[in-house]
Amino acid sequence: MPSRVEERAKTAGRVAPLSSRTKILEVAEARFARSGFGGVGLRDVAVAAGLSKSTLFHHFSTKEALYVEVIGRVLERVAERVEPAFACGAPPAERLLRVSDALVDAFAEHPTTAPLLLRSLFEALPQLEVDAAQQEGAISVLQRLIGHFQDLVREGIAARAFREVSVPDTTQTIIGAAVFHFASGELGEQQFGDVSLFSAEAVARRRREQRSFFQRALLFDPAL
Repeated sequence: MPSRVEERAKTAGRVAPLSSRTKILEVAEARFARSGFGGVGLRDVAVAAGLSKSTLFHHFSTKEALYVEVIGRVLERVAERVEPAFACGAPPAERLLRVSDALVDAFAEHPTTAPLLLRSLFEALPQLEVDAAQQEGAISVLQRLIGHFQDLVREGIAARAFREVSVPDTTQTIIGAAVFHFASGELGEQQFGDVSLFSAEAVARRRREQRSFFQRALLFDPAL
């Protein structure tokens, strides 16, 4: 059965035609999220996108090149959602909560994002046979995002808004709390009575729970 992303790629022409490249990227994102790098074939992507294999090869000469661009595109989408929260100018404690909300929203809006990024940890970009220029986009976005989180934690500690904590550990925890939750699939849904993790009610609950957790774990004054 086609995924929601694949269906959107096929039917989006009713609103505004998608370019062949965009169709390929949307379909490939859904396939890589579900099956990982090794479980996806370029022929399958082309068929699902309603394109010929030669058209796909016109845009992406290898599966590695396609995968790297998909990862970079997804990371850029996350960055567009969370970077305004980092830049909002609020005190560190408030910024942390806004970033937490934005991160939840980024993963909730695109169900493919979290599983794809979680899988990519085991299919590390440097291990793929693509040149440095192709990898650079995805890796630079990832490094930029991690830098934002680390800078916020350092600033919060320096302002005595946050407790003295390990910056790398805290960064991993903040990011991982959202990634794992939305990547957990059926296992995660079972914990909540088989309710979709992506329903409006479930997403609102996740925002509240992450806020509460980070307030109690990091802030000197959890009432902030």
